[in-house]
Amino acid sequence: MSCELVWRLDMEGPAEREREQEMMDQRRITLIARHPGMPERTWDDTEQGGSRLIFVDSLSFLPFALDRGINELGHDVDRLIIDRTGTAVQFLELLASLPGEFLGDVLFVRGDGAGFLSSPGRGSSGRVLYELKPADIDFYLATHALVSGAAAQALPVAEALA
Repeated sequence: MSCELVWRLDMEGPAEREREQEMMDQRRITLIARHPGMPERTWDDTEQGGSRLIFVDSLSFLPFALDRGINELGHDVDRLIIDRTGTAVQFLELLASLPGEFLGDVLFVRGDGAGFLSSPGRGSSGRVLYELKPADIDFYLATHALVSGAAAQALPVAEALA
């Protein structure tokens, strides 16, 4: 009888356990397209983080991941982050193709650390676009608990508030 139990556990495998954990994690999702050759940010992908982080290695996969997450799987996608990959034209094309069901932020971070934030407009069906400096990007990521505590504490704003 113990052999059957061991065999059944082996059948489940790590992929099944990962799916079960994903089903239990009810946090909102942040989809992140990142450049595989850029230095890694200290993303907070722990259970205590502000969002469930899902990474894609190409900006071209982001629209498919968003569509699948919202329409096929019914997940609550909170924001999209394009981290030092893609072009401004690709960012604008992504904004123009967002599904109407998506009411989250879209953060575009350029290679120099500055970028743009697109958010839903108040009382309208459109979006607004904000230009952000590197410190603004860091503040956004820390405020939404997307980066680890050490990265958040390194911010000038965090030091001033401490």
